[in-house]
Amino acid sequence: METAIRKVRRGDENTLAYIQTESWKAAFAGILDEETLVKYTDLNRAVAMYRRLLDNNTGNGYILSVDGKAHCIAYWDAARDAQYGGKAELICIHSLPDNWHKGYGSQMMDQVLSDIREAGYSEAVLWVFRDNIRARAFYEAEGFTMTGISKPAFDTEEVLYSKGL
Repeated sequence: METAIRKVRRGDENTLAYIQTESWKAAFAGILDEETLVKYTDLNRAVAMYRRLLDNNTGNGYILSVDGKAHCIAYWDAARDAQYGGKAELICIHSLPDNWHKGYGSQMMDQVLSDIREAGYSEAVLWVFRDNIRARAFYEAEGFTMTGISKPAFDTEEVLYSKGL
């Protein structure tokens, strides 16, 4: 299978929204309550969010395609919380569940971390739901470690991971 990774561009909002919402449905069932999951997997809402990001040139986004079909997305930017100033934040990495555990997430992570290093950052952070064991195992395999910091998110809790670059 042939993979390609490219930066996002205007017009990608439908692809970005589709991958995010489908990934959320598969990954967060049983972590988020049904009402929250339905609200945040509304395709129109996600399309509008990505359109704003693309129109405002906010963040650094990527799409990974497998045999020409979009499969995985990722976004990073400067850390959103002031207390983590000077660090980059992996805001999201989502992929369609039909190709989970095939190494595409690792390829995307390599691209994102390379981009973050090239931008001059020496540390990356990310937030993940405490109960998202699959994602936490992925981040740990990619060299991220738990910081011991957590915060409420939706109707559950997120934990902060960090990685020196």
